[in-house]
Amino acid sequence: MINRIIRAIAGTFILISVLLAVYINQNWLWFTGFVALNLLQSSFTQWCLMEDILRKVFKIQD
Repeated sequence: MINRIIRAIAGTFILISVLLAVYINQNWLWFTGFVALNLLQSSFTQWCLMEDILRKVFKIQD
């Protein structure tokens, strides 16, 4: 369940930052890149900061 939430959050961040880059300022693409790098990093290390945050906020156990 938590993986679905993380994917939804990442997808939302990417869509919003691309829209902001198109309509506001291209510098928002840096945020898109940051999200992409975070996803790539988590695929190698099996650690995701957003997962830790969600587990603490919603008190989700393994």
